[in-house]
Parts: sequence; C-alpha cells; structure tokens
Amino acid sequence: MAKVILENIVKRFGKTEVVHGINLDIEDLEFVVLVGPSGCGKSTVLRMIAGLEKITKGKIHIGDQVVNDIAPKDRGCAMVFQNYALYPHMNVYKNMSFGLKLSKMPRAEIEKRVQEAALILGLEDLLKRKPFELSGGQRQRVAMGRAIVRNPSVFLFDEPLSNLDAKLRTQMRTEIKRLHQKVQTTIVYVTHDQVEAMTLANRIVVMRDGYIEQVGRPLELFEHPVNTFVAGFIGSPPMNLVPAKTMTGPSGLALDFDQKFSIPVPPRPEMKITNATDVIMGLRTEDLTLDNDDGRLPDEWKLKGIVEVVEPLGGETLLHMDFQSIKFIAKCEGGKTVQPGEKLKLAMNLDRLHIFDAKTSQSIY
Repeated sequence: MAKVILENIVKRFGKTEVVHGINLDIEDLEFVVLVGPSGCGKSTVLRMIAGLEKITKGKIHIGDQVVNDIAPKDRGCAMVFQNYALYPHMNVYKNMSFGLKLSKMPRAEIEKRVQEAALILGLEDLLKRKPFELSGGQRQRVAMGRAIVRNPSVFLFDEPLSNLDAKLRTQMRTEIKRLHQKVQTTIVYVTHDQVEAMTLANRIVVMRDGYIEQVGRPLELFEHPVNTFVAGFIGSPPMNLVPAKTMTGPSGLALDFDQKFSIPVPPRPEMKITNATDVIMGLRTEDLTLDNDDGRLPDEWKLKGIVEVVEPLGGETLLHMDFQSIKFIAKCEGGKTVQPGEKLKLAMNLDRLHIFDAKTSQSIY
C-alpha cells in the first residue's frame, strides 16, 4: 500500500495553465475523491498520478518514491476508466489475466489472482462470457477486476460510473465501497457527481478552475463550506444562497432582504460581522421546513411564503418558495400534500445559518 503526495503540481498545455500549483497528501489506505465541474482539472490530476500526463512542474510521491520520471507501468498504480476498454474478442477470464500474461507471470499465480478477484467482485460464474454478453455493471466489475489482479499500491478511478443508469450507479457505488473494505488499498477517485463523492469518500477534494477549494470529510464540507462554491456544489439540492445586507435590528444583528423582510442572526462567539455589509445568506433545504407550531423556534425564525413548484421525491418533497420575490427551496415530508399557489409558514433553523462575504464569497459566519 502507499501514500500519495502531490507537491506544488502545475500542468500546462502549451501556454495554458490548467492546474495551478496544488498540494495534497493522500494517506495510505485512504479513499479520496476529487470532485468538481467539468474542466476543473480533476481528471488531469489523476492522469498525472498515473503517469499518463507529464507534469509541468512539481513532484508526485507514491510511497517513498518520487515518480515524475517513472513509467506508468512501474508506478504501482492501476486505473479504471470511464469506458470499460475491454477486449471484445476475449472472455472475462482472459480480459482480467491479459496484463499478467504480458508480464510473464507464472500460470498458477495468474489463476490464483483471477479467481480471488472474481470472488471479490461476484464474477465467478461469468469468467467464460465475452463483454457483449455482460451488462454495463458487470463490464465495469470486469474492468475493476483487471485492476485488482495487479495488486496495485494505488487504485485510480476516472469517472467509472458515468456511463451507467441511475440504478446501476447506486449499485456500483456500493460495490466500490465494498471493494475498498475488502482489498484495503489507497483509492483516488474522480467524479463530477457530488452524491458519489459524499457516499464513497473518506475525504473529498473540491476543485475549481485548476485550484483546490476545500479538502475535508464529507460531513465537514457539507456543514462547514469555506465559500459559496463549495456550499452550492456539495449537497443535493444545493444550499439556498441568497444576497442580503447586514443591519442592526431590535435584537441585534439581522439580515435584510431587499427591505422586504429580515431575519435575525443568532450571536456566536467571536462573531465579526459589521453593519451594512453585503453578504450572501446560506441555508440548507433541510433547515427550511414547514412550521408545525410546536413552539420550538421563535416567531422571528419563521416566514410566510407562496409555493411556486412542488417536487415530490417519495420520502421527501421539495418546495420552491417565493417570499416576496425572494426565492428559496424548502423541504417537507413526502406524505404531505402541497399544491402550487398555496401559502405556507416555514420555520428556519438559524442555528445552522451560513453567511458569506459577497465580495470574496468566503465564509464569515
């Protein structure tokens, strides 16, 4: 197994710099997910670790070795791609064993490794089938098996579930997490899907425009985003982000929304927000819910609005709300019947309020 260290990594294509001096330590046996929108540089970083892209500047360490000038086949990495890249004329067994045969490994060892990988991935009964006889999920498991048999120090996954339908993606997420628990190796995984990132990762690396925005455990990023980009990217649906201005209200600091209504800002230790500052209020949909009049929250933490759109999701329902032309998304129980145009009172859990500076987009509360 191996630790992976990225040290001031820069990548340029011609004169265009696409990765800007990033630093990242990935611990041995850790499952780290690089996530971000298309073009953020996450796949480029993965390909530089694998050796498929040359580093413009910086160092990559795998284990105790700097691997900048080491060939991909000698880095101890195994990569699983978005397209399965299986040999169509070979059956599952031959696809999984082909790389080992090229390395002139003894036949008995090849047999042992393929059978062990097939057992881990539930492919024992499929070894004689060819790729056209397999489902998309089975083909992806074969691609994973081809990586497992190499006994790599590091697994690299480049958006491996993008070609699968929603049900298969959910199933394969479980398979990959189970694989990590069984094989016990370091995994670096790239995706643009924040749900995959949240469910799979020990730590998430959020990237944008070739920079790392934030690194942390899934719940840490969900509950304490450092800026509006992370706040809006992590979580489904994304956090409500609404422009506001700070003001001094009867009970202290408050947020004013275009002089239409205001909400109080619960005091926190070392709070350094000044009056008349342009900010962006952040509130998760699960912290904006139907008021049940249980007296748990004060009246100033409640708003009346009009339902514009209802999105029933089964176990929960999303409500697109209009509060005097200020838009929010709220959440209620799936069994609750709500109609567009209905007027509702919603309760805000302001203990989980976020405030970001409008100019810098950085969290200030």
